[in-house]
Amino acid sequence: MFPVLQSVPLGQGPWPTPNPFLFCVHHVDGYPAGNAELGPLPSLSGRDPGQDFAGKDGWSMYHGRTVPGFPQHPHRGFETVTVVRRGFVDHSDSLGAAARYGQGDVQWLTAGAGVNHAEMFPLLEQARDNPVELFQIWLNLPRASKRAPPHFTMFWAEQIPHVRAPGVDVRVVAGAVGGAAPLAPPPESYASAQDSGVAIWTASLENGAAWTLPPARPGTSRVLYNFGRAPLSLGGAQLAPAHAAVVDVSAPVEVRAGGAGAGFLVLQGRPIEEPVVQYGPFVMNSREEIAEAFRDYQRNQFGGWPWKRDDPVHPRDAGRFARLPDGTELRPPAL
Repeated sequence: MFPVLQSVPLGQGPWPTPNPFLFCVHHVDGYPAGNAELGPLPSLSGRDPGQDFAGKDGWSMYHGRTVPGFPQHPHRGFETVTVVRRGFVDHSDSLGAAARYGQGDVQWLTAGAGVNHAEMFPLLEQARDNPVELFQIWLNLPRASKRAPPHFTMFWAEQIPHVRAPGVDVRVVAGAVGGAAPLAPPPESYASAQDSGVAIWTASLENGAAWTLPPARPGTSRVLYNFGRAPLSLGGAQLAPAHAAVVDVSAPVEVRAGGAGAGFLVLQGRPIEEPVVQYGPFVMNSREEIAEAFRDYQRNQFGGWPWKRDDPVHPRDAGRFARLPDGTELRPPAL
């Protein structure tokens, strides 16, 4: 059987995703040295303030004006999974929670009934460049969980399970594979459902190294994204860099690197068989629920905004941390 059911090129914007996923974007920015405000040291002239997505000089400010990133914005009805490969993210939200995470950490945020949050990219290094690379993935919620209380979970890099083989390193964010059991997702996540089949795996392969994707239950959707510098062979089918493949799940598929710098992301799950109505940052089951989401946000901003600015960042020396709404502070484990 031919394992690649469809192949599509990947552009600079959001990538196509299989149900139950809604969105995936790969941010890669070669940020320069930072200034005293944790923003870029060079001048921002020639950029579109608050709407800088052009990648000038190899990096973008996005919606940030002083620090790159995404100042306060709302979500309802789905989850964000932010996988940071390099650099850092400063999180602040309407519940009063805050975090700085990066260098392999993952934040899993269940927006549920609604949360307002900021995601800024602080440029901590003042004497050298500050590269940032991350995936932000949106995972839909079933109707029963779309009004769940907002909740965020930190997966510190030191805790995330790996599957390793000669020349292969697979990080298991969701979905058991190769004998590695993932950390528990948030309780209302679709990934917590026993039959969801949700998997998020990122892999790095040396030239010529191979890893076999296991089969999955019938009805499972699986897409593999080649985000690395090298072509991949999927059961003999060639997948060029910056391309995605819809992969047959009925049999094992060997993925082999055709050069140095190979890497891929797998998103997998059983579709949520419910209507999907999306308008901007709200994903519900009907137009009426979208209108209600707008009314609720306009009325109370999903709990208000307890921060002095729309784009808060934490002190340069804060380190990696997460502070929950009840004030509990979490730190990465000491290994």
